[in-house]
Amino acid sequence: MQVMKWSVIAMAVAAGTSQMAFASSQSESEGFVEGSSLTILNRNLYMNRDFRDDASQSYREAWGHGFIGTFESGFTQGTIGVGVDAIGLLGVKLDSGEGRAWPDIFPKDSEGKPQDDYSSAGVAVKFRVSDTVLKYGTQFVALPVFSTDDARLLPETARGGLITSSEIDGLELNIGRFTALSAKSEADHDSVGLEEINLVGGTYAFSDSLSTSLYYSDVKDAFEKVYGNVNYNLGLGADQSLAFDFNIYQTEYESEFTGTGSDEDNTIWSLASTYSLGAHSFTVAYQKSHGGYDTTGYTYGIDGGGTVWLSNSVQYSDFYYEDEQSWQVRYDLDMTTYGVSGLSFMTRYVDGSNINMGAGNPDAEESEWDIEAKYVFQEGPAKDLSLRVRQAFYQATNGLDNDLSDTRLIVEYPLSIL
Repeated sequence: MQVMKWSVIAMAVAAGTSQMAFASSQSESEGFVEGSSLTILNRNLYMNRDFRDDASQSYREAWGHGFIGTFESGFTQGTIGVGVDAIGLLGVKLDSGEGRAWPDIFPKDSEGKPQDDYSSAGVAVKFRVSDTVLKYGTQFVALPVFSTDDARLLPETARGGLITSSEIDGLELNIGRFTALSAKSEADHDSVGLEEINLVGGTYAFSDSLSTSLYYSDVKDAFEKVYGNVNYNLGLGADQSLAFDFNIYQTEYESEFTGTGSDEDNTIWSLASTYSLGAHSFTVAYQKSHGGYDTTGYTYGIDGGGTVWLSNSVQYSDFYYEDEQSWQVRYDLDMTTYGVSGLSFMTRYVDGSNINMGAGNPDAEESEWDIEAKYVFQEGPAKDLSLRVRQAFYQATNGLDNDLSDTRLIVEYPLSIL
């Protein structure tokens, strides 16, 4: 079955190459040095989370500064282009005590205290033929079945190989194999415990308004996933539009992973519709999870902390428990229309119910209300500096989770060195 998948993709790439070689990306290569870039993203993050009724640790707090450096070379000229990419990460603790320690922000030392700093680095080599790129080494990945997380001070990084092909107009194909994944708060290159993941899939744009995606992944000794997406945007004229976004995951878990002694499966899908009118956007979304194990429905993390491309995956909760159904209403405001470019607001409310807590237990419910404001400087010495405030209020019943509030203050400033 694997051979057939590779053969089909190879034929598609070959067909696209024969038709479009005259306008390939590699034929327009600037060169290794000429096409190089070096950027350093400065991220200052403050987070606190009040669990209220949690007797073990009711309050967590952390403040740190992260340096995310990325170097991307150009490709050498010729039929086969060669290049090198590098990633350097450094996180510095500014404040966090032992009693307020946050394990997924700062790693702990031998005494259980947050470390003063942590760092990691990695290199990847890349090759390009026409419009097909093979990249092997340490890299960031953003695919619906394998996505490195960037929701804390420093992002996750993955180690492995990924082929990305855009030989056919409107079609992007991806084939990958990764054998290590680093956590957001660890310097170890294999801190998540991923042994091996293989993936294949792609996205095809039928037009500017309609696109579809289909992906498959296999995490060794854990689970297999299939992901699908349909996205449609309809222009209504006079600064109005209507968009629909459908996402679905089908996961088959192995008994060794679930710990239940038997294989389990889960299907979760979401449908969101957004109506935009000038500066205003109104979104309604519905999400439904079918099946799972021990209240767990959809599972991710070992395949990347960002592998949850669903409408109701929000600031704190993902609304993905066994048999859960959830609704979302959301409002966005872009202040550019009112003369304040770079300023935006967002608020949303998600309500989840019908969560299967097992035999003899009543169904659980959860809800979350998020508020967010962001400003990005548009000009001057501080151009591209962004200030962001995120606030979440979460509630749950029947022992599903602790009620909490989650506050995040994020300042980011990208520096372009090359």
